[in-house]
Amino acid sequence: ANAGALMVGQPEFKPCTPYGCMKLLESIDYPIRGARAVIVGASNIVGKPMAMLLLQAGATVTICNSKTRDLAHHTKDADILVVATGKPKMITGDMVKHGAVVIDVGINRLPDGKLCGDVDFDAAQYVAGWITPVPGGVGPMTITMLLMNTLEAAEKAAKL
Repeated sequence: ANAGALMVGQPEFKPCTPYGCMKLLESIDYPIRGARAVIVGASNIVGKPMAMLLLQAGATVTICNSKTRDLAHHTKDADILVVATGKPKMITGDMVKHGAVVIDVGINRLPDGKLCGDVDFDAAQYVAGWITPVPGGVGPMTITMLLMNTLEAAEKAAKL
């Protein structure tokens, strides 16, 4: 996706992972307009595009990064918490606002071979109102959005 076009709200194609996250929010009928969204991870692949899509949907967005002071202060304030850091179980249950929607984009392999996200699912699931599992949450949505973009590109090419 073209970052400049995304910034002005006119992307030809939406970035797959953030687009998948937005579709997840849509699937649960979450009222994004007016919600406080916090994104942990400021990558060009997930964090920044996710912020743009949430802003365009009417959320108030805060982007946190590895240098953010008192990260828990920000995450506990989030109605929507999107985490994409590549650090296993970085976000603990006590860092999540009660009832928040938590979207865990991370996928990490632990020393014992098990997969986990950037959120400690076992702790956060009791606090969050809704949370994506890892594996099986955002990953399949990313693939689905890639297929949607591919289909859209084929349709545009066929009209040439």
